[in-house]
Amino acid sequence: MRRASWWQWPTVLSIDAPVVAVLWQRLLARPAGVSIEWGETAVLALSVWLAYAADRWIEGWRLDAEVIRTPRHHFYQRHRWPVAALWLAALAADVTIAFSRLSARDIAAGFVLIVAVAAYLLSHQLVHRHRAWRLPKELCVAALLTGGVVVFLVGRGDAGALVMPAAWFALLGFANCALISVWEREVDRAHGQSSLALNAEGSERLIRQLPWMIAVLAAASAVPAAGGGRDVSVTVAASAVLLAVVDAVERRIGRQPARVLADVALMTPIVTLVMR
Repeated sequence: MRRASWWQWPTVLSIDAPVVAVLWQRLLARPAGVSIEWGETAVLALSVWLAYAADRWIEGWRLDAEVIRTPRHHFYQRHRWPVAALWLAALAADVTIAFSRLSARDIAAGFVLIVAVAAYLLSHQLVHRHRAWRLPKELCVAALLTGGVVVFLVGRGDAGALVMPAAWFALLGFANCALISVWEREVDRAHGQSSLALNAEGSERLIRQLPWMIAVLAAASAVPAAGGGRDVSVTVAASAVLLAVVDAVERRIGRQPARVLADVALMTPIVTLVMR
């Protein structure tokens, strides 16, 4: 496999997911009326990176080199032990910041989320990898990422105002993962990995329509909303439209650029945060 292009490195190094999580944490804090400190942002970013890196490290360790179809998995296999050392250093930093900057409640909530992530990795990468009954990985990833984004917001502000923004982000994350499962169907088949697109025959059309559905519903919900709630709805609608556009051009540009742009499409909060 050829070396990754410069524009692929944020995805190869698993940097894009932490950026997405931090941006949405900041945006969802607005309707909840919560002030986010740097420690909470750092712990979220490090924890998301640790989860994604662990998932890809296990996948790279499990697969033979000739089977691997993506630069990100190739990187984690080729640089297995340096990545492992960096992972341990990031874990140490994560734990240190958590115990020095977070409250006991936040640490306890974070621990529950860590157990859920560990259970997902154990089940989907090893124990239940080929079981048809397991929850789709796309649904699990969207739920876990949403949990990480809101874990330091729940119980500290207006819980009622957080419900719909969190639901919008979960739907958006699911659409992102589901589209990637369509684009990378042959990758998952080669890697022996199940996916929504592989397991649910006939689901491709619905998956491709999902971003448009989210965009319309989120835009409609922005009309009666106000303040931070409106900001979230508008931002969700914008991200959903961008996802739909990326899907429309995926056949022309190829799955690897589309894979990168799909995560860029979820970074629209940066515009909202800067402008308002």
